[in-house]
Amino acid sequence: MNSGNRGRLPVTVVTGFLGAGKSTLLRQLLLSSGLRLAVLVNEFGEVGIDGDLLRSCGFCPEQELEGRVVELANGCLCCTVQDEFLPTMQTLLQRAEQLDGIVVETSGLALPLPLVQAFQWPEIRSRTRVTGVVTVVDGEALAAGSVVGDPAALEAQRLADPSLDHLADIDDLFLDQLEAADLVVVSRADRLADDQRQLVDQRLAGQLRAGVSTVWMERGNVPAALLFGLERSASDPAGHDEHHDHSHHHDHSHVAMQSSVVRLVGPIDRVLLEQRLQALIQRHNLLRLKGRAWLPGKTHPLQIQAVGPRLECWFDTASQLPPGETGLELVALGLSLDPAALEQELQPSLGLAFA
Repeated sequence: MNSGNRGRLPVTVVTGFLGAGKSTLLRQLLLSSGLRLAVLVNEFGEVGIDGDLLRSCGFCPEQELEGRVVELANGCLCCTVQDEFLPTMQTLLQRAEQLDGIVVETSGLALPLPLVQAFQWPEIRSRTRVTGVVTVVDGEALAAGSVVGDPAALEAQRLADPSLDHLADIDDLFLDQLEAADLVVVSRADRLADDQRQLVDQRLAGQLRAGVSTVWMERGNVPAALLFGLERSASDPAGHDEHHDHSHHHDHSHVAMQSSVVRLVGPIDRVLLEQRLQALIQRHNLLRLKGRAWLPGKTHPLQIQAVGPRLECWFDTASQLPPGETGLELVALGLSLDPAALEQELQPSLGLAFA
């Protein structure tokens, strides 16, 4: 996959408290995804070691490390957006042709939303797209009644940056992280009994936006397709293989993802399509939705990407369409899918026929 042909480089924001499992997740993503990713790390003070951990995992040639792992250690990213984040992103984007995507790992004390909003700055909005905010939660700590596993380390991190002016109660900050999430990843699932998982589910219940799902993670293993919607072996714009319709994917991550492919033909209204897709995501608890649509009178396909309730559609100017061709092709990813229900819900509501 060549990001240069895609226009805007996909960005995933990974947030969560210090020790929640963010770096473990990133190490596994870098090693197993096959994607050419750059990582922007924002841990600071005495605990700013994430950059070194990522550099040492062997995910890319040593000569590329300087441009693939960038560490901002001079303060909390959401407080230094203009001074540090924007220049750093501009530098990374100079190498956009050599990258499939960017991961931003925030400080455990960062507010995710100001960072996401920073991607709307004119200097970078035309060259990037935020594919999702992933909030990593320490399942073991939450099951024990705390939102953070090591409160002392978190306090040391706070004291290391006197410029922090947004820090309120830790529980309030945790709620901010959950409210910003498009996907919640609960770490240390292998250490939790069933009753402890139920406690975690109860603690998270009601704190997430409609359409946001929870995925359990063991030792950092989560499918790259969930975090980025990118697969190195993808052979078509929707990013799937023709032989995997309605399939179950079981891999080393132990996340039993299911995928369903929907193909429909006929004229489509973009506004109606986006409304139907948002409803579909919420009703079926979809983790990710990706695909393309061919709209009447348009010469370029409409690309579709969603992580949880975060839906983005844009015209892919790098691709041309045959005159008069209209239709829709989608790949849905989830933990429990009913392919027939997905098709039957979309087909009549959009007035389309099955391909």
